[in-house]
Amino acid sequence: MQAGDGYRHGFTLIELMVVISVISLIMAFALPALNGVKRQAKSVVSMNNQRQIATASNLFATENHDRYPESVATIGFDDNWNWTDPTRLTGNRRRSPQLYRAMSEYLRSFIADASIMYCPGAPREYTYLQQSWEAGDNWDNPETSFTADPVGGTYCFYWNYRGYLGDGKIFRGPSSPASSGNFSKLLVSDYFGYNHWRSPNAFGSCEKFESAAIIPETYLLSSYWSLKTEFENYPEIKLRAAYTDGHVETYSSTEVVPMKVSLTSDGSSPYPDDVGPGVYFLPQNALN
Repeated sequence: MQAGDGYRHGFTLIELMVVISVISLIMAFALPALNGVKRQAKSVVSMNNQRQIATASNLFATENHDRYPESVATIGFDDNWNWTDPTRLTGNRRRSPQLYRAMSEYLRSFIADASIMYCPGAPREYTYLQQSWEAGDNWDNPETSFTADPVGGTYCFYWNYRGYLGDGKIFRGPSSPASSGNFSKLLVSDYFGYNHWRSPNAFGSCEKFESAAIIPETYLLSSYWSLKTEFENYPEIKLRAAYTDGHVETYSSTEVVPMKVSLTSDGSSPYPDDVGPGVYFLPQNALN
């Protein structure tokens, strides 16, 4: 009996080891597939977010003489103002008494859930995203002693925006759903850029890419993914963008055109390379 019991005990251990080995093998194959499913799910959510943002912008235009909201990505007042990075959800202050500094003052009646304004591929959602969206122009971050704090997001918003493309060329975001001619039809895209002051000489994106590290959230700016490397070494990422007709396109991080933030309201004078918000990459179709 004892010998038999010992034999049965040993056989059970062998079986257990086999089962563990099989499970480990299955997990080795399953984990990449699960990660792929999660990435695909986030991609679907992001496309839906951008589609809703495009719809909200068009609904606003329908109720406001066929014109999109003014961009809140500005710094300064009256005639003395310039552009800032196009991820702004809430600006530093009103550019004029007639304009808002918070995007939600224009779009809140069409978008109540602020998570729609945030890329799901980013490391984490901005802590005060919903609160700042609901507060609008009255937003004041409770963690600071400043008043009228700005908020930067993870999508880039291009309606009524100007940027510098180089060689005297200017990017002009759409002013209405029917914009044509020199105006782009690009409304919103994933953030993808280079040499932001938070991550010098590095690529940054709301979408995760290989070897990327996390740039932590600040009291006024969202976290994002970043990798320090030469400008020519574009990381491989799939990005998304929505246009005035409401459709959303997927494009590669190599199918882009660099744009610099402008120090003048007409978009003709870029920030110097060594300071400021750096380069923002537009999808090539944005210039067609």
